[in-house]
Amino acid sequence: MTTTLRRFILGMMCLMPLICQAQDFRQYFTEATLRIDYVFSGNVDHQEISVDELHIMPRWWGKRQRLSEVPVRGNGQVIMRSHRTGEVIYRNSFSTLFQEWLSYDEAKTTCRSFQNVFLTPMPKDTADITIELYDNRLQTMATLTHMVVPTDILIRHTGYDHVMPYETLQQAADTTRCIHIAYVAEGYQEQEMGTFLHDAHEAMEALFAHEPFKSLRDRFHIIAVKSPSADSGTSIPRLGIWRHTILQSHFDTFYSDRYLTTLNLKDLHNCLAGTPYEHIIVLVNSEQYGGGGILNSYNLSTTHHRLFKPVVVHEFGHSFAGLGDEYAYEHEQIPMYPHDVEPWEQNLTTLVDFASKWQDMVDKKTPIPTPVSSNQKTIEKRVGVFEGAGYSPKGVYRGCQDCRMRTNENPVFCPVCDRALRRLIDFYTVE
Repeated sequence: MTTTLRRFILGMMCLMPLICQAQDFRQYFTEATLRIDYVFSGNVDHQEISVDELHIMPRWWGKRQRLSEVPVRGNGQVIMRSHRTGEVIYRNSFSTLFQEWLSYDEAKTTCRSFQNVFLTPMPKDTADITIELYDNRLQTMATLTHMVVPTDILIRHTGYDHVMPYETLQQAADTTRCIHIAYVAEGYQEQEMGTFLHDAHEAMEALFAHEPFKSLRDRFHIIAVKSPSADSGTSIPRLGIWRHTILQSHFDTFYSDRYLTTLNLKDLHNCLAGTPYEHIIVLVNSEQYGGGGILNSYNLSTTHHRLFKPVVVHEFGHSFAGLGDEYAYEHEQIPMYPHDVEPWEQNLTTLVDFASKWQDMVDKKTPIPTPVSSNQKTIEKRVGVFEGAGYSPKGVYRGCQDCRMRTNENPVFCPVCDRALRRLIDFYTVE
């Protein structure tokens, strides 16, 4: 066999998986989005998943390759199978506010329900959708499988008219292979939309001031959705302040002063229907400090506090990449990470399976655990195993002394988080 022929055959072998991946989407899916609304309910002892409503929306803005793969495990997954063959044709991971709530004492005595919304490409033929929820030991705690028939006349058509006005803040170099982000206005009245657009630009530039987003900026397509509220601001229950806003967001989630969320995910996706979106950043018109971020669901950040920029970037680390919080509570531990289970978050470890994390980035001479350095010049770049992360002072470790996922004062993502973010961006944008 000649060298030229051998190179040709090897080249075709390398290309074949890419060709198959490109054909997979057109083989199984139409150019539309299937939106499925669920209700997750229960308590710490029993959880249930119920289908609420199905929607079809124009265009599909998510991944078109690696359709059956996920870059991170998440606290749950949505899995679509061909009803005829049983083959997995789409999969995505997520986390939910419901599962987080299960770690609090209220879940021991009270049952609650939470809205959840997931987007998948619209299947051409009948498909089976499975939702799996995992506990903090990575075991399946609840599951539901249901059938979706594309010709079902009760699948609501949403986003084909009465689309919320939006502006494109940045166009990706290739809009068919990029990451779509939508900034959504919460607590901005109609006459405040100029302020919202200014805040959206500020949030966007704050994100792209950080690596790896700065170097990979052309892989992101960003819009700002001008969703008006009746009232200005957001609700602050501890102060007796309740605003009528389009998403009904509020502070004091789980009685934490700075935890800002919305429980109205159907309203959120109704605001976005018909726009190009996948990842969601809700900008909240408030001077209070706070926010929240949930993997492949949304993040919320207030826009008029002095720490707005580092907070919105930190929360995007949660909602986009599933990065864990790297700080710890000295006086109170939230038992979200059992010390005998390796967390799925790429920037946390319990050392149970450290080889699956950033062990390859640690110098062999670096002690484990790694002592804190007093040299400020080494803090940002020194990779080690620093105890105190995931809300636990002991038993859970982070990769660097400081990071954007640890404090608002640190100006960068540490090398461990940077690598995790790059891998995720490549997963979605590199064929």
